[in-house]
Order: sequence, then structure tokens, then C-alpha cells
Amino acid sequence: MVEHEEPEAPVLIEDRGPVRVVTLNRPATLNASDEGLHTALAEVWPAIDAASEVRAVVLTGAGKAFSAGGDLALLDRMVTDPRLRAKVMAEAAAIVRGMTSVRVPIIAAVNGPAVGLGCSLAAMSDLVVIEEQAFLADPHVLLGLTAADGGALVWPLLISLQRAKEYILLGDRIPAAEALNLGLVNRVVPRGESVTTAVELANRLAALPPQAVVESKKLINSGLRQAVASLLSGGLDSESESFDEPAFQKNLARMLSRTGAA
Repeated sequence: MVEHEEPEAPVLIEDRGPVRVVTLNRPATLNASDEGLHTALAEVWPAIDAASEVRAVVLTGAGKAFSAGGDLALLDRMVTDPRLRAKVMAEAAAIVRGMTSVRVPIIAAVNGPAVGLGCSLAAMSDLVVIEEQAFLADPHVLLGLTAADGGALVWPLLISLQRAKEYILLGDRIPAAEALNLGLVNRVVPRGESVTTAVELANRLAALPPQAVVESKKLINSGLRQAVASLLSGGLDSESESFDEPAFQKNLARMLSRTGAA
């Protein structure tokens, strides 16, 4: 398994014996997913699956955020570059399929806001530890995009369909305490303690009989994998079409103007 240690790598992978700590590494942008980070996320799950010594994974973000979602400049390029759009959508499918089928448990350490893609990454993890100041939010629909992955696939299996519709269609923030009450996360911990707690859980899982963990996770995730198989491709096709919609382009231009990136 290739380990990325250089500080500029978009995803860092730290070897802690049978546990790997995977860190989204664009802290200056709140770990917004640009092309490099998105590609790295698609590639990391097959690499973990190929490493037989790995028994559990902790997924977190560098700095004060888990992930702020998609990088606005990348989204802007996807409006006019169909080849780039197709590449990103193919990677999105790879991320979803990789996270929902990787043999070992994933523990998300949500150390700050988890928005858009960040929210999806938390939703597709097997256990979620969130810090008390953090929140979840899926603003796909608010921005004008079809909510094709992550929460749209997983949340209806975790919480009531009505609440899933509310948070996906309206895009409201879900504070840590509310996320716990809904059943979207497993632990709420004080600021700065998510990675420590997640690593403790990962080490507990890594110490269990590996065949029992792997096969039990596979059984538990069978319904989710079925949802992914039946819904993901069509959903991502629809999300891709959203980039051609005037409403999305107008919302994106407004957001870019606010950041000075337009």
C-alpha cells in the first residue's frame, strides 16, 4: 500500500499498525474537494482493500473542518468541460462503491463542518464520531444539484423517510446533538477529541476476529449495497445534468462572487 507523507498531498495516510488514519488535507480551503482530492478519495479505498494487514480505517479532515464539500472552482469548470464532469462523476461513483463495499470498518472523525461531499463521506462511514461544535449539512438541492450520493442513499436507511427528506431537500444544518438524536452519528465528543475517540474505536475493531468483522459488516451493509447498485448510476446521471440547469449556474455564480473567485 502506498503511503502519502508529503505535506502537500491532498490525502494523507498514516499507518498505525492495523489501523489507517486517512486525512483530507486541504485545510486552507476547509478540505473542499478539488480535482486532486476527489481523485485521491476514489483511489484510497481499493488501496486499503488490497492491504490485508489493515483492519480498520479512521477518516478525518486536517485543520478545523471535516470537509466543506465541493471546491467551487472545480464545480465552475465542470459546467463548461463535459470531459471533466464525466471524470468527476465516475470518481463519485467509485467513492460511493468503494466506501460501501470496502471490507474493513470506516470510522469518521468529524472534527468540524461536514458539508456536501463531507456529509456524504460521514454518511457512508460505518461509525461516526462528531465533535460538539461540528455539524452535518447536504446543500445539493439548495445549490441546484440532484442529491445523488451519500445522504440520499444512506439516510433513508438510518432515519425516518420524512426526516431524511427534510434535511436533504431543505439542506438545513444538523448540529452534533441533533445528529446523535436522529441516529446519524454514534458519539458526540468535545472539540479536538474526535480522532482520539475514533482511533480507540478502530483499535477495538482491529482487535476483534477479522473474518467475523468483515463478514458481519458485509451482511449489515447488504441493503445499502443494493441501494447503491440500483440507484447510484441514475442519480449521478441526473446530478450531471444539473450542471446544465440555469438555476444551478446562477447559484454557483453568486457563491463565486462572494468568495472573489468569479
